[in-house]
Amino acid sequence: MRLLLLGCTGFVGKELAPTLLKEGHDLCIISRKNINNLKINIPLDKFKFLKIDLSKKQNWRNENLLSHLKDCDGIVNLIGEPIADKKWTESQKEEMENSRINTTKFLMETLKETRNNPKVIINGSAIGFYGTSLNKEFNENSKNGNDFLANLCNKWEDVANRKPFFSRLVIFRIGIVLESEGGALGKMLPVFKIGLGGPIGDGNQWMSWIHRSDLCGLIIKALVDKQFSGVFNAVAPEPVLMKDFSKTLGKCLNRPDLVPVPGRILKLLLGDGAKLVLEGQKVISIKLQDKIYKFKYPLLEKAIYASTKN
Repeated sequence: MRLLLLGCTGFVGKELAPTLLKEGHDLCIISRKNINNLKINIPLDKFKFLKIDLSKKQNWRNENLLSHLKDCDGIVNLIGEPIADKKWTESQKEEMENSRINTTKFLMETLKETRNNPKVIINGSAIGFYGTSLNKEFNENSKNGNDFLANLCNKWEDVANRKPFFSRLVIFRIGIVLESEGGALGKMLPVFKIGLGGPIGDGNQWMSWIHRSDLCGLIIKALVDKQFSGVFNAVAPEPVLMKDFSKTLGKCLNRPDLVPVPGRILKLLLGDGAKLVLEGQKVISIKLQDKIYKFKYPLLEKAIYASTKN
């Protein structure tokens, strides 16, 4: 397939782009970064590249972009300011929202204006859609929450649903992505390796996670498998409590997990965003059965071991 990749140059894209190439897809990657600053580990002559800031409406008139939109069979849109990298100031919240809502809105508007109907559009979202809870269980049929992140995800999905009529849309509500190179695990590994690791907060909050290889596997299969349509929770089958995650990580590294991270420290670092980590949510998928997708890493210990063995 001829694919247009938006927001696929970071932590997830580092594995997704090379895997798509191995699967035989033709890639055009769009980023506001310079090509030499991309994190994806593939030769520069193996893909097409456009340096464009897609959050600005006028940039969607770029002729090269319009040409690639016309020719593409599928679009993967994971664009968006990272959720947990910075403190949630008002300006950071605005950036998190604009980077997702505006870009996706401009994408759908441009596709309709130019009468382009890609066969499939994969759009990101997050399990933050459901809000946080210490005791509820959420699935694809659950209602959205009412905090900042839940409202952001709800708006993002709403604009994605304005896709061209004949395009198949798949929305992945993505859980905590595990791999040693980044994300939550990447931040916890150095602390655990020196023996200072432990659960965040009281450890009784749920973590709904997915290994990066499985997230990439889901995206790749959804591109070609018409069983994928609508919303799917991109989470492994077995969510865990934070204290069990910490214990398992310590076991895999042969390190103790004795030093909990106080919630007040996290609140200082992340502001309102700390709620996402300190309260968490238990999310399962009732749509991702083995006949649709078989997880490579369904269990946490195997996922962490695979991420830390190197």
